Amino acid sequence: MSTHFIFDAHLDLSMNAMEWNRDLTRPIEEIRRREQGKTDMKDRGNGVVCFPEMRRGRIGICVATQIARYVKETNPFPGWHSPEIAWAMTQAQLAWYRAMEEKGEMKQIRTAGELKAMADLWMGEPPADAPIGYILSLEGADSMITLGHLERSYSDGLRALGPAHYGVGTYSPGTEAEGPLTAKGRELVKEMDRLGIIMDATHLTDEAFWEAVELFQGPVWASHQNCRALVPAQRQFTDEQLKHLIDRGGVIGAALDAWMMVPGWIKFKTRPEDAGVNLQHMVDHIDHVCQLAGNSLHAGVGTDLDGGFGREQAPMDLETIADLQKVPPMLAARGYSENDIANIMHGNFLRFLEKNLPA
Repeated sequence: MSTHFIFDAHLDLSMNAMEWNRDLTRPIEEIRRREQGKTDMKDRGNGVVCFPEMRRGRIGICVATQIARYVKETNPFPGWHSPEIAWAMTQAQLAWYRAMEEKGEMKQIRTAGELKAMADLWMGEPPADAPIGYILSLEGADSMITLGHLERSYSDGLRALGPAHYGVGTYSPGTEAEGPLTAKGRELVKEMDRLGIIMDATHLTDEAFWEAVELFQGPVWASHQNCRALVPAQRQFTDEQLKHLIDRGGVIGAALDAWMMVPGWIKFKTRPEDAGVNLQHMVDHIDHVCQLAGNSLHAGVGTDLDGGFGREQAPMDLETIADLQKVPPMLAARGYSENDIANIMHGNFLRFLEKNLPA
């Protein structure tokens, strides 16, 4: 297996630690074994992400999330029952990242200089216990009690934020909902602009997307986002949306949640072998972005692996996250050059961050 350095633009590491009670420092077989017989989560025993597998697959830098959705009584999605509880959960997740840093497992990246140092480490000959670099992101803004909490989070190293997640939110509706940004959402976007926080357009409704990208003058990416032309559903972006991100210098990370990869997937019913979903479908989405752009400079990887799903809702040729190393040969077989492959597997997101992180 080749050993390309890989940048993953979306991993819910702290959620897995704090809500799934997974010790990501341990081997994946041990994590799965400890979950045998548990039914509280749909993906018990099927996890694919842990630090040993990330190192084996040379996924040396990632965008790592905080995530805690606040849901009102009328919201059918799972979540926390007050913004304060949601905020407290994000702070517990932050405490876990800090503990991982103290243990030497991870290292936070806040500046372009820190990014370069970590990229140099992983593009060279990293030691077997090299720390995994992470850029802190918040998926869904509902845990932000006030805009003052956003500034506090920026001081803690938050560098990217997606205003929406699932359903109707405080700041924006998201996946499986409709409508524009709320009044609070418009203020949030302006404050993100002032602070220099990257906007993650992932999960925004069509209406909120166009409103947000008009209001927001700063850098925009879609960390884990597939193509509606290939999978016609609201969760994916249209070619027009993708072209807007490309025109603004954005990068689109291809995701590995099977219902986003192939049409007709029924959650909790369809199995990977039923749909024939495999990593070639990920390459289809990457290729579609590259064809829209006319080059390889705007496609990347944002797997969302173990984002509430495991092997039961992932490509059938992926046993762990280390199998991302199967993707570069697939790209090569489609005529992508070594330079193109390096762009997609790490270069595009690195250059975006070098340009848009503080010096």
